[in-house]
Amino acid sequence: MSLLTRIAFVIFALLAISIGLYPFLYLVEDMTSGLLGSKPENLLASFWYMPLFYGHILFGGVALMVGWSQFSTKLRAKRIQLHRNLGKIYAIMVTISGISSLIIAFFATGGIIAQLGFTVLGVLWLATTYKAIISIKRKKVIQHQFWMIRSYALCFAAVTLRLWLPLLIGGLGLEFIEAYKIVAWLCFVPNMIVAELIIWWLQQPKALSID
Repeated sequence: MSLLTRIAFVIFALLAISIGLYPFLYLVEDMTSGLLGSKPENLLASFWYMPLFYGHILFGGVALMVGWSQFSTKLRAKRIQLHRNLGKIYAIMVTISGISSLIIAFFATGGIIAQLGFTVLGVLWLATTYKAIISIKRKKVIQHQFWMIRSYALCFAAVTLRLWLPLLIGGLGLEFIEAYKIVAWLCFVPNMIVAELIIWWLQQPKALSID
């Protein structure tokens, strides 16, 4: 693996870990002035919304933190059982976070555009992860790898959302609500395009490997 690729992989991992840890700030800091501040008080006071919200962000954060390691060929070659255990953790975290996201997406800030965007993201995340699980159970390793690339590209939307949002607000001068409507789709659609390009590249004779 080239030096440039190694640097890119390190940046990829650091972004995943740092953004994966971010939701845990909600457990120790008052975060009501952020996204939660835009929610109706009666919604926040309901008995179900906050547990689902925390279920989504916390379990999703863990999925983000462990998922990047699944793409290390060195880990798969030398510590296959660790690779499998981390994969199981990832799948469980995605299931809990993904199902939670499908419910809270109906109450996403920004109305129907944002709600639909986050719903599509949740459905695709769950579906691609399920396909990855089924593929490996059937011992179709290559298909499993490809579906995991798609699944994690959707998981990585948590990172790209936080990269795009300040650019839309600070760079283009959009209001938060308008920017949030856009980022509900922008956070994952380009990721899926990149995932398909990576899958195409890996099928070429001189495919890039990550170790």
